Amino acid sequence: MSERTPVLIVGAGLAGLSTAVFLGLHGTPSLVVERHPTTSTQPKARGQQHHVMEALNYAGLADAMVGASPRDTGFQLRIAESASGPVFREILHDTFIPLDELTPCRSADASQASAERILAERARELGAEIRFSTALESFEQDESGVRAVLSDAGGTHAVHADYLVAADGHRSPIRERLGIGTHGRGALWHSVLWLIRADLAPVVGDRQVLYNLQNPQLSGGMGFLVSTDRPDEFVAGVGYDPQREDLADFPEERALDQIRMVIGKPDVELEILNADTTTAGMHVADRFSSGRVHLVGDAAHTMPPQGGMGGNTAVMDGFYLAWKLAAVLRGEAGPGLLDSHDVERRPVGELIAKNQYMNAIVRSMPHLMRPDDTPPIEDAAVLMFGYRHNSAVVAEPGDEGELLEEPRNPTGRPGSRAPHVRLSTPDGERSTIDLFGREFVLLTESETWAESAEKLAEDLGIRLRAQLLGGEVTGDWTGKYGVTADGAVLVRPDRFIAWRAKGAGSAADLENALRAVLDR
Repeated sequence: MSERTPVLIVGAGLAGLSTAVFLGLHGTPSLVVERHPTTSTQPKARGQQHHVMEALNYAGLADAMVGASPRDTGFQLRIAESASGPVFREILHDTFIPLDELTPCRSADASQASAERILAERARELGAEIRFSTALESFEQDESGVRAVLSDAGGTHAVHADYLVAADGHRSPIRERLGIGTHGRGALWHSVLWLIRADLAPVVGDRQVLYNLQNPQLSGGMGFLVSTDRPDEFVAGVGYDPQREDLADFPEERALDQIRMVIGKPDVELEILNADTTTAGMHVADRFSSGRVHLVGDAAHTMPPQGGMGGNTAVMDGFYLAWKLAAVLRGEAGPGLLDSHDVERRPVGELIAKNQYMNAIVRSMPHLMRPDDTPPIEDAAVLMFGYRHNSAVVAEPGDEGELLEEPRNPTGRPGSRAPHVRLSTPDGERSTIDLFGREFVLLTESETWAESAEKLAEDLGIRLRAQLLGGEVTGDWTGKYGVTADGAVLVRPDRFIAWRAKGAGSAADLENALRAVLDR
């Protein structure tokens, strides 16, 4: 007899664990399986941008991520010949860029290893079961669910899930078994990387650093050096050609020589802790969903690290997918709601992946620029808060093809993120952003709209809360949301605007919008 779970998540990286956390936040348990024995122990992606911190704050994790960040000494991202110089260009000086006009949250700089541990602990608290050293051997799906075979040290056993989330990495066996191809610009470079222990304070100071290196003496003519959570440990890397070389072609003597050229100090004392290879490039899945299977994280999109949005996008994949899965599993929404995962997340994933690809080209490999290439978007706030959705989960879709808007001049149009507005409450200052995250919220100053929302929540059996503004909770919100004092704005659990009435309207208008959004 097979085990049952509402959602089976394959992969306990940032995307899989985030999906489990946000499913739990919405009251839906999940089973997470991971073929490795633990969460990541290697320095990989680091940093949680402001939009991610908004999502993590809903799950009670923002403070934990800040606490896991290195002390706030700033961040250096430099294009150079070596870590000792000369420096060709400095990209960024401060990790914690204030965006107070856009969000109540600050960013954090926790490493992927720390972030995964934090997410795993919270996922368990919220009802997820996580099994390490457990692999997905096979699966099949039909209209009743997904039947999977798992293997661990005790043998194989069957699991029946309503839905399967593929968070199984850039090679994604699940994606391959579904026959979903990928597209994009392909591999940019292949690297050998080493985790090293060395006292580099005389070279890098006490700041977090990332050096992208251009040096013909380095293997492949390029390299990098990046900080880890430990002040005396770094990741150093150089390029290599996998058609002619592999890790064995970098024995200790050659490795030490290359690492010292990366640092720029031929006599520096260092210890190599481990070595590996990696590939940086841009690939996006042709579809993010197939029946009851949904792709997140690297299974859906891979990108070069330049721009720092890869891990962040993986977390947000889980945030945006989880509330939809939970609503369908609770019976509050029809299965058509899940069709929006591909429609909404694929354009955003492709946009961010392409932007980071262009960042890599501009910063490190300008000779690969094509005539039809466009410069990357330098304003991270646009990538975090400016993208819009055009799908059936927006009752009044925006203009087709219009993916971005300037978040500093919000429109309040359906499909855009609900703007941050400071509110005065009896408990002190809050943000409109703080009101969202767990259910649909109707923002309004009209008691008529509020009463309609409360009745519809009961009649339709859905999680919908009316937030009456004015009175004890006040703020200049109508302008940014594009409504009058008689209007109303329906905000999804992921703080995107689903529908609005610019002025007075009827309960039928709101009901029609909810039914459209929820596929009812």
